[in-house]
Amino acid sequence: MKFTVIGGTGRIGSQVIQKLTSAGHEAVPAAPSTGVDLITGEGLDQALEGADVVINVANSPTFDAASLDFFRTSMNNLLAAGERAGVRHQVIVSIVGVEQVPELDYYRAKALQEELLRQGPTPYSIVRVTQFYEFMEATMSWTSDDTTVRLPATPIQPIAAADVVDAVVEISTGAPLQGIRDFAGPDVFTLDEVGRMTLAAEHDGRTVVIDDQAGMFAAVKGDVLIAGPDARLAPTHYKDWLRSAH
Repeated sequence: MKFTVIGGTGRIGSQVIQKLTSAGHEAVPAAPSTGVDLITGEGLDQALEGADVVINVANSPTFDAASLDFFRTSMNNLLAAGERAGVRHQVIVSIVGVEQVPELDYYRAKALQEELLRQGPTPYSIVRVTQFYEFMEATMSWTSDDTTVRLPATPIQPIAAADVVDAVVEISTGAPLQGIRDFAGPDVFTLDEVGRMTLAAEHDGRTVVIDDQAGMFAAVKGDVLIAGPDARLAPTHYKDWLRSAH
């Protein structure tokens, strides 16, 4: 099979390319560096030529209201180019609970992307995943200083990027779901717990303080980011990942 991976040079996309190639598939990356512009549509037709499946892991350059325009335009351009190319399966990566956090512009933008895909002309799959282990340090940096890291006690069920890659490859090489499949890490924590574990692994002496107004995840109500009973649980535990990362 031939796969075109939109965002194929990034953290997830490059690993998806490697996995598909090692399994004997043809996998082509599509990104600005390969001459593809999702917003203008430049290079899309060439990138999708002969593709059976399109995997879209491209991300908005911002998390603010501008992300709505990015996902609206890019999804519409990709669906149109896919229809012209005869693509048989469009796959996107989204976020568990994305439609339940309308207070966040980025989550509303991802929910819009999902809806455009559902209404589009091509059989599809939506791979929803939880927050990446790899993003935890950045999340902490938003609300930290030299002595303190302020985090809300938001329940999360984070997942390793490598396990996300496996999920994307599994769904993309199968029949279109015509729906959503959730993937999550094996453990549920509060965000402040994750902060303490991360600082301990790094021998960082700062203190984590619970602040339910701090950072992007302060807008999240209840346990909407926790995967439901039908989710597939990934194998990598955060503590094990931390040990290997440090």
